[in-house]
Amino acid sequence: MKITELKKYKGTTYEAELDYERKIYLHIDIIADFGLKKGMEIDRQQMKRIIRASNFRRAYQYALYCLDYRDYSAEELFEKLVKTYKNESLCLDVIKKLAKAGLVNDRRYGEKLARRLVEVKKYGYYRARREMTAKGIDSDLAEELLGVYQEQFYGNLLELTAVKYGGRLSDGSDRAAVEKVKAALARYGYGFDDINRAIKEYFESE
Repeated sequence: MKITELKKYKGTTYEAELDYERKIYLHIDIIADFGLKKGMEIDRQQMKRIIRASNFRRAYQYALYCLDYRDYSAEELFEKLVKTYKNESLCLDVIKKLAKAGLVNDRRYGEKLARRLVEVKKYGYYRARREMTAKGIDSDLAEELLGVYQEQFYGNLLELTAVKYGGRLSDGSDRAAVEKVKAALARYGYGFDDINRAIKEYFESE
């Protein structure tokens, strides 16, 4: 096939016309990298490489755009890219390049996520681990990062019991109210042994 026309389209994008029929739009960097010019003959294999390079650049720039707004785990960003570009191999290469540049780092992202889940949202170990793995953090890494908060978990549980649910625990003989509070704390991700202990301590302190 032959490039029958090559002209600036918009900004840094160029319009390349092939055999007077098909038109493709390429960034100026792709034009330069492949030395493209009007009248140039291109075989199918070379065209595939050009298209892939163009798509890779678009996917990479989109990933950088996403990372400008918040951090992502490698898996989470990979899935987001695949939804848009429908090419797992290409998207995986994008993630590898981002990771090599330090722009995607599961440990760094996991540390920030664990801190927010435990210190801000006051989630218990089980809910925090579930939220982290749902975000693409490996389960072993999630357990390691949450291990830092082992002592804080119970302190958070005591705080939730007293501050958020203390109003519902005005009567220790009201079993229905107590069970509702236990269920709510379980949804926060705390184990029932710790919940029973915290509620017992709450009534004893009261």
